[in-house]
Amino acid sequence: MFGRIKNIPKKICKKDGFFTFMRAQFTSQISSATDFLVTIVLAKAFDVYYVVATSLGAVAGGIVNCTVNYYWTFKSKECKKKYVLIKYTLVWIGSICLNTWGVYWMTESIQRVPWVQETLAQFFDNIFIVCKAVVSLLVGWFWNYNMHRVFVYRDCKFRMPFQKKKDLVVNTEVEEL
Repeated sequence: MFGRIKNIPKKICKKDGFFTFMRAQFTSQISSATDFLVTIVLAKAFDVYYVVATSLGAVAGGIVNCTVNYYWTFKSKECKKKYVLIKYTLVWIGSICLNTWGVYWMTESIQRVPWVQETLAQFFDNIFIVCKAVVSLLVGWFWNYNMHRVFVYRDCKFRMPFQKKKDLVVNTEVEEL
């Protein structure tokens, strides 16, 4: 019994598994809060155009997410930071595209079905916010978490496509029959 309790911190800190997923979700909440805070402060307090404020908020949230994931969620301190940054940026661009098009598609689809739109309008003032929340969760669970776990923070040996392998041994012996 005591051995199981003693191993709980090790299981929580383990690199893969359920607790990594939970840490990733917690990190996602922190970065989303940063995103919304920066966006609202820039748009309301400094009167920055809302599109620019939204973009800067996404950048701030992405920086927080990448940093916390690197050091805490996926524990990738052995990975070179520049390779993580390159791979993170690729995944981040995909995430932005999925979120943008997902929200657009879901909002437009709901608006084409009058009874669904009327039902949701009884509970929410703006259907766009509901769609944004749903798409954000789906993209976070199925794209961001899996791409970070499998691609960004797992394979630390990122090579350029045209770089030669240094450990390649060429065997020049020819066997004759």
